[in-house]
Amino acid sequence: MDVPFLELKPAYLELKSEFDAAYHRVMESGWYLLGAEVKAFESEYAAYCETDHCVGVANGLEAIKLALLAADVGPGDEVVVPAHTFIATWLAVSSVGATIVPVEPDPVTLNIDTDLIAPVITSKTKAIIPVHLYGQPAHMAPIMEIAVEHDLVVIEDAAQAQGATYKGRRVGSLGHLAAHSFYPGKNLGAFADGGAVTTSDPGLAERVRMLGNYGSRQKYNHEIVGTNSRLSELQAAFLRVRLSVLDQWNDRRREQAAQYTRELAACANIALPQPRTDTNPVWHLYVIQTDHRDELQKHLSDSGIGTVIHYPIPCHRSGAYRELGFNEFPITENISKRCLSLPIGPHARDPVKVANMIIRFQPGNAASV
Repeated sequence: MDVPFLELKPAYLELKSEFDAAYHRVMESGWYLLGAEVKAFESEYAAYCETDHCVGVANGLEAIKLALLAADVGPGDEVVVPAHTFIATWLAVSSVGATIVPVEPDPVTLNIDTDLIAPVITSKTKAIIPVHLYGQPAHMAPIMEIAVEHDLVVIEDAAQAQGATYKGRRVGSLGHLAAHSFYPGKNLGAFADGGAVTTSDPGLAERVRMLGNYGSRQKYNHEIVGTNSRLSELQAAFLRVRLSVLDQWNDRRREQAAQYTRELAACANIALPQPRTDTNPVWHLYVIQTDHRDELQKHLSDSGIGTVIHYPIPCHRSGAYRELGFNEFPITENISKRCLSLPIGPHARDPVKVANMIIRFQPGNAASV
């Protein structure tokens, strides 16, 4: 590909000396779990997210799961989730034995439609998980109002939105807890799986920490039933390097998104992203929509441009959830048939070239130039 969808190696090359120093610092310490690097990263990332606490965990899915468990969500409870999201949001709810209650997205922002949340609240509802999808913050104000009215816990799925703001506040500080993923392709990515939970509630933070460390605060004293879900020292050290440039690299994404938006503004039959004006997205993904998605993807591939479909199979249509018999979600299904993610990132190549190839595309002729 002349323009790959994603390249991870350039991030290492740009900060090679810093990453290499972090590696040697950890290896020479002889301490690889629950040490100084994790503690330092947790402190730095909590401050970055404008929260009092951060707990490093194994990955983003575990972060959501542990947040749910910390909030005592389990069998018999209902959790409101977006119908349009990566399946990890749903899997976390299933993993604690709670019942998934999907809600359609706003067809403009593609985040959860806040007007549809209140009608699905029942006496069994325990939590809401808004997802800041594609790096665009969800509309949190009405969600928190609903939570207060019905005494619900709000867990942000911030896996794709590190550094984004809503009404001037950082994602990760907007709900009662927030789950973060440091999968390598994320805006704040490690060099393996990793995750974290942020919160300003000391009790919830302590419970997340215990749950992820075998239910223990002190070695061999297991107070509750826990699991093993811990961020490694090495990945924490790498994340500290990446955190130091996160805002700068997010600004590169914003510049590329602005280029796409300018170049494609007059492009017929292409729907562009429309984030809320009270947000500052970080553009984990730049997702367009078109009725000719598959043709356009082939056209771009033939032109040496990589793209990805996020997500071709809606959660309720996946084999994991098909037997639950959810009703159709037409907005979600329409997005899954029309969406296409364009190359974007701190080291992405030539968004103008990508936009020009889209402009030159003629439906019915995938090889058209």
